[in-house]
This record gives sequence, structure tokens and C-alpha cells, in this order.
Amino acid sequence: MWKGIIAAVILVFLLCLAEGRRELRFFKITRYTLKVPAFKKLDSEKKIILLADLHNKSYGEHNSRLLDAIRKEKPDLILIAGDMLVGKDIASYQEALDFVTRLPAICPVYYGPGNHEQRLKEYPEKYEKSVYKKFKEGLALSGVHYLENQTADIKLDRLPIRVNGLELPMLTYEKFKKHQVDAADIRQCIGRAERDKYQILLAHNPVYYPAYREWGADLTVSGHLHGGIVRIPGLGGVITPQAVLFPKYSGEMTVEGSQAIAVSKGLGTHTINLRFCNYAEVVAISLLPYRERK
Repeated sequence: MWKGIIAAVILVFLLCLAEGRRELRFFKITRYTLKVPAFKKLDSEKKIILLADLHNKSYGEHNSRLLDAIRKEKPDLILIAGDMLVGKDIASYQEALDFVTRLPAICPVYYGPGNHEQRLKEYPEKYEKSVYKKFKEGLALSGVHYLENQTADIKLDRLPIRVNGLELPMLTYEKFKKHQVDAADIRQCIGRAERDKYQILLAHNPVYYPAYREWGADLTVSGHLHGGIVRIPGLGGVITPQAVLFPKYSGEMTVEGSQAIAVSKGLGTHTINLRFCNYAEVVAISLLPYRERK
């Protein structure tokens, strides 16, 4: 009997491993809709594409499949929530740069750093000389707006929007430690949220969403957790890079009153090359005009 149980456990494990490896080859389009009072200044539906955690992954030659999928969505705005490359001394940034620099031909692109981009900047002795400078220069030349604790003001129809690219200290990414981030920490990085503008926050790590919400983010877009690596229906993602089990925000859109957070499950992997019930994704968020009932 025990041999049969052990054989069954091994078989299930191998099937799960095979499925996890299979999922690495594909991505899907995940669509959400958002309708809040601020959108009464929108004259028509607008679409935002959220990308995160590509980690140099390529879907087809020169990421042709990924680019085609984004084009078909006909977005008005592309937001990148970090980690498009891999911050390791043996990894090149060129694959990520080649992909991202093709995006401005589709629509405006705003890019907030993740911990992998931040590593290139803060630990230059570990990487090829001037690699971070070259990466940023390549983005700028293509028209990508790269925001390191910086903001940019745009308009969609009559809706004024401020896009904020947040870069928290690297220590907030340390593994196996619980860090505290509050609204004052956000203000120290990017100032106060102006309430006459719809505030979009590019914040790579969704773990600190309560602080982002308190700061005044109307829409936060994040990544970092890779969907929790393994997802369990009804429970969501299983684990964070800091080894926290079942994080509240790991790969979904959550609306709380007039504020929302959209967390990408990411497009690539690194170190742990596994997904289970957790396809890579392009996130498409439709902003719907708000019409008050009479």
C-alpha cells in the first residue's frame, strides 16, 4: 500500500513540475475594468497596458508575439512596473532594452524601476562599467519616460493624471525580513499627492500597498511577486520573495472604494523558473467613463 501511495505522490509531483515548466512558454491577456467618479472627465473608454517582470524573457524572435499582442489591444498608455531585465553580472540588459524601446511606437510609455534596475544603479561595481547609464540613455532616446522617484503630468481627455515612479530603498526588498513603509516614506521619495490630479503610482512591490493607498494613490500598478509563483484557486499566490505566505496582493486587481491596485503576475522568471496555475500575463485595464445617475 505504501509503495502505491509513494508512487502516486511522485507521479503528482512530476505532473505538477511538467505543468509548471509548460506554463513558462506562454502568456495570456488579463483584462480588468475600472470605473470611479474621477472618470467623469473621460469622454470615452481608455485602455492601459501594464507590463512587469519580463526578466529578459523573449516570446518569439525579438519578442514579436508579445509586441503583436500589445498592439492588438490598441492601448492609450503603457505602464511598466519594473524588472524588465535581470540584475546579475552575467546577464545582459539588451533583450529588455530592445523590447521596451519598440513600445513608444504604439503609445506613450512610463516606466518605474524595480529592484533589478535599482541594483544596476546602486551596485555599479558588480556590473559592466556604465551599464545603467547606457540602459537609461537607450530608453530616453526611444521616448520611454523612465521615472526614478519622479513624476510626469499627462491628460486623458479632460482627466489630468500624474504618473509617479516610486523607488524605495533597496533594504525594503531584503529577503526573510518584514519591513515597515508608511505614507511619510512615500512623500519623502516623491512628495505629496495632489488631489486635483488622478494619481497613478508605479510601485514595483505591492506588499506596501496600504502605504501607497494612504499616500493618495488612486491607481497603483505593481509586479515583483511573480503571481506568488504557485497560485491556488480561491487563495491566490502562495509565497513572496521575502518568504511571506499567501500575500494579500499578488496577481489581481483589487478595488477598495475609489482606489485600486493592479498587480501583474509578470512575464518572465529568474532564479526560480517555475509557474503553476499562474500564467505569465499582459494586463489590460479599461478605464470606463463615469456617468452619475440622475
